[in-house]
Amino acid sequence: MTEWIAVITITLLAVISPGADFAMVTRNSLLLSRRAGMLTALGIGLGVLVHVGYTLLGVGLLMRQSPWLFDVVKMLGAAYLVYLGVSMLRSRSSGAPAQQAQAVLSDLAALRVGFLTNALNPKTTVFVVSLFLQIVQPDTPLATQLAYGGFISLAHVLWFCIVALCFSAQRVRQRLLAVRHWIDRAFGCMLVGFGLLLAGAKVML
Repeated sequence: MTEWIAVITITLLAVISPGADFAMVTRNSLLLSRRAGMLTALGIGLGVLVHVGYTLLGVGLLMRQSPWLFDVVKMLGAAYLVYLGVSMLRSRSSGAPAQQAQAVLSDLAALRVGFLTNALNPKTTVFVVSLFLQIVQPDTPLATQLAYGGFISLAHVLWFCIVALCFSAQRVRQRLLAVRHWIDRAFGCMLVGFGLLLAGAKVML
């Protein structure tokens, strides 16, 4: 029971902390549609399962013992965030109505963006690997560890669905879609900044 409390508490604190996941869900919900935001949130939850999967398979321990491997993951994640950010910075103001703007990102693309943003995020790597290595005991049954992983993924999906619902509210979107180009630039700068910070950070597992 104590282990569950620790997992729940640490997960909730980690989920609500701002980062690349929050930026992508907010951006897609605000500038595209509620559906795009929710699918991005679902993709994030699926990305979390990748971290849980390799941690349970022992790859997380390998990353902890092989700093170069973690550095490779970190640089891939940083490069992806910079790529997303630059893509937003290069977007042009089309003046298209909101209904047309919603068609920019397909359902699969929204899901993929959320998945890759989380799956390549070294911050999530640190969080999941550290949680399982420091909080979860070696003798904890595999079924319980799988339940922990399921909870962590579900917590991400639920939180970011709430974020999507908030930022896709009609009144909010109507006021901000007129300046969507500048909002895209702001989120682009944020993602480039996140990527550069991750690339230069010395994060230890």
